Amino acid sequence: MSSENRTSVPNSLNEHWMPFTSNKDFKANPRLITEAKGVYLKTHHGKTQIDASSGLFCNPLGHGRREITEAVTKQLETLDYAQPFQQGFGGSFELATKISKHTPGDLNKMFFTICGSTAVETAIKIAVAYHRAKGHAERFRFVGRERGYHGMNIGCISVGGMVNNIKTFASVLMPGVQHIRHTHLPEHKFVSGQPETGDYLANDLETICQNFGGENIAACIVEPIAGSTGTLVPPKGYLQRLREICDKHGILLIFDEVITGWGRTGSKFGADEFGVTPDIMTMAKATTNGVVPMGVVACSDYIYDTVMDASPTGAVELFHGYTYSGIPVAVAAALAVQEIFEKDDIFNRAKNLAPYFQKGLFSLQDLDSVDNIRGYGMMGGIDMKLNTKPGKAGYECFKACYEAGVNFKATGDCLIIAPQFICEEKHIDEIIEKLRSGISNYQKNQKN
Repeated sequence: MSSENRTSVPNSLNEHWMPFTSNKDFKANPRLITEAKGVYLKTHHGKTQIDASSGLFCNPLGHGRREITEAVTKQLETLDYAQPFQQGFGGSFELATKISKHTPGDLNKMFFTICGSTAVETAIKIAVAYHRAKGHAERFRFVGRERGYHGMNIGCISVGGMVNNIKTFASVLMPGVQHIRHTHLPEHKFVSGQPETGDYLANDLETICQNFGGENIAACIVEPIAGSTGTLVPPKGYLQRLREICDKHGILLIFDEVITGWGRTGSKFGADEFGVTPDIMTMAKATTNGVVPMGVVACSDYIYDTVMDASPTGAVELFHGYTYSGIPVAVAAALAVQEIFEKDDIFNRAKNLAPYFQKGLFSLQDLDSVDNIRGYGMMGGIDMKLNTKPGKAGYECFKACYEAGVNFKATGDCLIIAPQFICEEKHIDEIIEKLRSGISNYQKNQKN
């Protein structure tokens, strides 16, 4: 079918194997999105929905931003592709400089990748390369965290802590990976913001150092706030303690800020919000407002300098990269996003709107089927009570809310809520109202 004759509803659903989807259930009753503008989406049935999760955390500036469209179009008309190996184009250097003005501490060196998964995979490789450059090839172990999500490449799954991912692909995972416990404790139910208790959970890293030798560990990777599992907020002092243990044993601390980066916590990065600077930080999603895939790894100056100094002039210092690392179209989108961040004062807008969103989010705790709510900044998680088997409540509630006109991502039995930063209070009210309606309809369906 030519692009001129293409309709919003395809002739066949059979050939596309959809990601993270119940394909059989979807194809029996499809949910197709045909248009998006601002905070709203339109379905193939012509119904309007409000976007309550910024796509997948990736569209905080709203849909259909003309500034990004124009920047991408102009770039495609001028230079559509340039090899990233042994040559380049000016835009990627300009973008790296702009990002470095926002990143905390001395995280001034940027490596561009394709997405969040490839950013994490790159961070893992950079950590290994750094220790080898220092003469410490024995540092091959990595420490991740239970319920952590870092993407779907092999290294990402290995350091991640999502049970289904690990069970399914156990035979091909990286060796030498250990996991510390997640930070959600029973006494944290319906706690907004950082819990007062649980900082001691960071000492799991010290235990792993004692059991396996801290001198053998390359890096510890965590999300400042575990996002895809449903907003697990770090207890007060927890991230600071991880930093202390890493420093004690010469372990690199990696923050996966694919979700928390670019304003989601109310600060530019989770590192800023919680006052802890990692050695390496990953970004993606909001970097281009979700318009073009792109990932970024920010490294400290000393990591970059160590790897550079270990190789002679003229040699490739890091044998790693992608065909689409920092391609012109992605860079153009990201540069336009940087301008919007500044022009619209996006980070302060998110910080100022967060308390209103959190108040609305926690107002849903009176619903009978809601088991727990967590929230921080412009992100939240609503746990549904178990319904016969894990995941059923979350999926059925997602479908009921979809019909009620609110769109979001559900993971297991958790509803992931992350409004766009361009929202006004009336949009937050609409999200909460439609969540209440959808969850209530789900409850009624269970009783019938």
